[in-house]
Amino acid sequence: MRTLQVRIEGRVQGVGYRAFVERNAGLLGLAGWVRNRRDRSVEALFQGPREIIDEMLVLCRRGPPGAVVTNVEIMGEGVGAFTGFEVRPTA
Repeated sequence: MRTLQVRIEGRVQGVGYRAFVERNAGLLGLAGWVRNRRDRSVEALFQGPREIIDEMLVLCRRGPPGAVVTNVEIMGEGVGAFTGFEVRPTA
């Protein structure tokens, strides 16, 4: 089990990016959360098997139609227990 926090930069707000992340995380069976940041980036935390998180990172780099992802930064690895996947308020 791996817990990974990432920040996604580029044109990722106003293009359905959070919904894209929420939908794909749910399809992959990941737990965690996603939220917009005031600096116009998107932040997410994924918890699940390493290979599934790697697959989610590939999806994050692609993004939904209309998004232009310029960077996916791994902010750190953590611990904690999450159930389900949620969209959180902007931080």
